[in-house]
Amino acid sequence: MDIASIRLTELSSCAGCAAKLGAAELRSVMERVSPATNERVLVGYGSSDDAGVYLVRDDLALVHTVDFFTPIVDDPFDFGRISATNALSDVYAMGGHPLSALNIVAFPENLDLAILARILEGGAAVARSAGVAILGGHTIKDDEPKYGMAVTGVVDPQRIVTNAAARAGDALVLTKPLGTGVLTTALKRGAITADELNEAVHAMTTLNAGASEAMLEAGAQAATDITGFGLLGHGEGMARASGVGLRIEAAAVPFMAGVLDLIGRGVVPSGTRHNVETHAAFTTFAPTVSEELRVGLSDAQTSGGLLIAIAPSRVDALRRKLRANDALAAVIGEVRDGSGIEVY
Repeated sequence: MDIASIRLTELSSCAGCAAKLGAAELRSVMERVSPATNERVLVGYGSSDDAGVYLVRDDLALVHTVDFFTPIVDDPFDFGRISATNALSDVYAMGGHPLSALNIVAFPENLDLAILARILEGGAAVARSAGVAILGGHTIKDDEPKYGMAVTGVVDPQRIVTNAAARAGDALVLTKPLGTGVLTTALKRGAITADELNEAVHAMTTLNAGASEAMLEAGAQAATDITGFGLLGHGEGMARASGVGLRIEAAAVPFMAGVLDLIGRGVVPSGTRHNVETHAAFTTFAPTVSEELRVGLSDAQTSGGLLIAIAPSRVDALRRKLRANDALAAVIGEVRDGSGIEVY
């Protein structure tokens, strides 16, 4: 089999983080499940945070997360890199440091195993760059290929960053541009070339380690990473967990090249369309916000950046540290009293 001729994205019905079960649907399920009551659980699933945190001793806690999905690009090595980068991101969003990982694989029986080897090589390359040890993993047979990792990290119990600590008056800072969902769908439909996807691949394979380090040094206490539920979805998760509302300046939100034009031409992933419908329940748009921007703010991201809420007095320090760590530092709005999200 000529593995270079295989388009992995043609084997998946829904690509990347857009394959996630919808936030509202997931919430309706988890409401039926009693949350953990163990006193050592510092962060459980009750607040829909990015990862769970378990106290080991007064000065040490473990961060646990898992993430896997179907191919979002055709190159197996890049698919492995993107999946691993995305899985590690949840630990960084909590202010933690990832230590070890287990591979999670679903793979078709009729697909060349050389493709799987390249996927795992991509994941291993990212793990090495992050100083993460891959200890093993688990595989099953499946008609759709899937890859990801279960990751364990560590965090100082006194310096945990959660999605439930945003306070009215905080500034909102975003560390990666939006648009990976639209761009990868555009490539799948032949609306852009492979070269035009390079910006998205670079963003999706850039670890949030530098952004995490910057927010800790600047004293941020609230953050979340932006993935399948889009900026508005994950922003609302932060707002709901913190008991506040958000106000976002649409024109200040950075997008990758060509994204808004593609949305205007109707190139919108199904996961993004679902997000738009869901987000309408808690989002109010000013009349001046274009339809393209409204959709773009709900675009289902894969391996996106961090959305950080930080006191206004610390914004300049955060931006300096983010730039020093080669991360974007876009101030896109603020936290306010109330609930839901206002976009102007």
